[in-house]
Amino acid sequence: MRFMTSSDKPENAPETAAESTEPTGSAQSAGSTERTGIAAQDWARASAEPQYRAAVVDLLGALAYGELAAFERLAEDAKLAPTLADKAELAKMASAEFHHFERLRNRLTEIGAEPTEAMEPFVAALDGFHRQTAPSDWLEGLVKAYVGDSIASDFYREVAARLDADTRELVLAVLDDTGHAGFAVEKVRAAIDADPRVGGRLALWARRLMGEALSQSQRVVAERDALSTMLVGGVADGFDLAEVGRMFSRITEAHTKRMAALGLAA
Repeated sequence: MRFMTSSDKPENAPETAAESTEPTGSAQSAGSTERTGIAAQDWARASAEPQYRAAVVDLLGALAYGELAAFERLAEDAKLAPTLADKAELAKMASAEFHHFERLRNRLTEIGAEPTEAMEPFVAALDGFHRQTAPSDWLEGLVKAYVGDSIASDFYREVAARLDADTRELVLAVLDDTGHAGFAVEKVRAAIDADPRVGGRLALWARRLMGEALSQSQRVVAERDALSTMLVGGVADGFDLAEVGRMFSRITEAHTKRMAALGLAA
């Protein structure tokens, strides 16, 4: 899972938000209208505001560690893969996640931030999330990656619509689907078709993941002053409190659609 503060669809499966690189809800609308404020500026202009710069360093640090953790998790999940083809597919996805990490690490260096220092504040929370949600088998691992990564990606796309042009372009690029969404849907639906009892267990697992992901993410955002100030409108074109509620409603709605794509009840 990327931290939240990053294919081919089976026949007749519902379309999911994870299959699009566009923001959902108001963020998508923001992408189709004239940008104002920070969102209309490039990094050179926007970063003149120290608090905005600090918020972006936090955001990129959180994303970078999330991508690094995703690489490690996919490599571990490959050990549980039932076939050699599945193992190879996960290895390819892990490689893509590491490339995303490298892009974020390099960008942090370019803007004068030390990558390790930028990532460090998010290590404990993200590692804690993974300890609390360690999958017990291959299918739980697939659902965790699909649900957790998609929740995080939705959140980052919402935020990206309010960032300067250079940062927005990078964030959206590293949120590109590595193929895990379609892969997870295909494998989970096949497992449920083979044994419908699997569906109930995985549905409960996905609900737990949703709750843990939102809880951890909100907690860490609250602890990072620059980031939380940006998100509620203190700098850049942030969310007001009502919009924060609407944003999480959109994320929850997208989660429900993804659960349907998996053949699970939300």
